[in-house]
Order: sequence, then structure tokens, then C-alpha cells
Amino acid sequence: MKNWSDYPILLAVAEVGSLTAAGKKLGMSQPTVGRRIRALEDHFKTPLLRREDGVLVPTRFGQSMLDHIRRMQDEASAIDRSSATLEDSLSGVVRLSATEGIGTAWLPGVIQRFRGEHPDILIDLGIGFRDFNLAQREADIALRWESPGEQNSLIGRKVAKVSFGFYASSDYIKQYGQPKNLEEIADHDGIMANIMDGKQLWLRDGDEVIFPPKRVTFQTNSIWAFGEALEHGYGIGMESLCGRDTHRRKDLQRVLPDITPTEDLYLVAHQDLRRSTRIRAVFDFLVKAFKQDQEYFKTGGRSAFDHEPGKGTEPSKAARLVDAAE
Repeated sequence: MKNWSDYPILLAVAEVGSLTAAGKKLGMSQPTVGRRIRALEDHFKTPLLRREDGVLVPTRFGQSMLDHIRRMQDEASAIDRSSATLEDSLSGVVRLSATEGIGTAWLPGVIQRFRGEHPDILIDLGIGFRDFNLAQREADIALRWESPGEQNSLIGRKVAKVSFGFYASSDYIKQYGQPKNLEEIADHDGIMANIMDGKQLWLRDGDEVIFPPKRVTFQTNSIWAFGEALEHGYGIGMESLCGRDTHRRKDLQRVLPDITPTEDLYLVAHQDLRRSTRIRAVFDFLVKAFKQDQEYFKTGGRSAFDHEPGKGTEPSKAARLVDAAE
């Protein structure tokens, strides 16, 4: 089989369950994906996929092929990782992945401090509510919520415990009143952010949402759109205490301030890539940065890495004091 590029297409369809979704994932049209799958089936003279409850699933032979394809993919990724571990220079690209919020508001300022020491290390930051595959080098370093992942080949470090709280706009509170307990929150309108693994940003017991709002008036997979909805008075929503510290969050009130759930945040890399000088430098710097900003993630306020207005990327007074104390 000369056309090796058809194999990842079969894998993508099997993972997402449709030709259209696989096309979006791969940047191809749905007809192109279908044509490439048919070419594989014509080559092997047997169906590789079948439809079950509206979803495409592999046939028995298709599943056997997928097992081989995944091993091929793992070996190809291992070659990439091996080449990365041979690089001893402090130059080149390091790929990071993070979710909106911490990836868009906190990381850029932190990494700019790092680049003051290592200007030849370039950053490629992927933002999204999904786990970027480190074994396949979709990212070199990832920030993950709740756990580092289940792969034995990953190195994970818990770097922060992030506090959350309920908030609503002053206009909303003025119109509908301030809830006095969780039971009363359940009688209010709510705003939901859809985050990792389809979970909703709300008070949870494990994966189960507890004390849900009576109705969800605004739902989004964007933290920025979520914040705008909070400010425009759609209802009550939950966000991190450090997420309150933005220039736009001036008209929000904390609801039930005694309710402060927390989530663990992990910094993760593939164990092979820790031997790359530039990737290890970024990883170690981020571990140190999270350690410096523990109070920020716990209680909000001002990050040690915020630059002072009018002073470009110069570190804040808090950051300079932390550095001086080390």
C-alpha cells in the first residue's frame, strides 16, 4: 500500500464517528474523506467501517487495521521525539497547550519573562478544551485540569490548586436578588461554560453538576464569551477567582463567597522530551512560575507576572520581590 496518508484518515473517522467530523479535524472536505476511505476498502476488498446508531464504527477487520495504524503512529511519533532529545541548544520552537483563561490571560506574560532570558526559544501556543496528544507531539508541554492523564510515558507535576466562585453582574443582582444559599442559586438563571470532556463549569460532585440553575440562559465553549455574558447580566456563573482580575470584570459581584471549590492544575510533558534542553528549560521555568503565583491562583488579586501599566513587559513589583527572595 503506497498511500500511507490514507491510514490516519481511517483512524480519524473511527475516533470521531463521522466523515464530516473527521474532515473538520483533518482540514479536508467530507467528500474527500469518503473517497479516501473507499480507496482503502477497495484495496483490501472488504468494508472497514459500518454504521451503528448513526455513528461509523470499525468492522472487525477495520479494528484490526486500526490497531496496526496506532502502533505505526506511535513509532512515527517516537522518531520525532528522539530527534527532539538530541537538541542541546536553547533555540527553536516549543509547543505549549492550555485552555482559555490561563492560556490566554496568564501564560503570555509569564512566557515573555522567560524569553527575556532565552530570546531564541519561540513559543507555539495551542488553545482549546481538549487534551493535546503529547505522544504524537501535538504539543511538547501541556497544562491539564484534574489529572495529568493516564499514559505511563507522561511526566506530570501538580503546579496549582485553582479556586473558583459564583459571580453575577450588579444589574442582575439588583433585579433578581442575592441568593443566600445553594438552594436559592438553583432558582436563578445560570451561565454555563462547556470545558474539558464536555463538563460544565459549575459546582460538581465528581462529574455530576449539583444545584444546577433553573434554566441556562447562555452556554458557550469560550471563556471570553462566558465572561461577557456574566457582565451583561444573563445570570449567575462560576469562574476562577484569578479570572476576576481582568480589566473587564469591574461590575461583577461575588455570590455566596463561602463557596470556593478548587481544581488541580497539572503541567505535563512526555518523558522523552524532558531530555530536550529547550523544552526542559520551559518546563522548569513554568514550574517555578506557578510556585511564585500560588496565592494568585488561590485567592485572585494581582499576578506576580503582571506588568505595570506604561512599562511594557517589565515585571511587576511583586515579581521582582519574589525573584529577590530566592
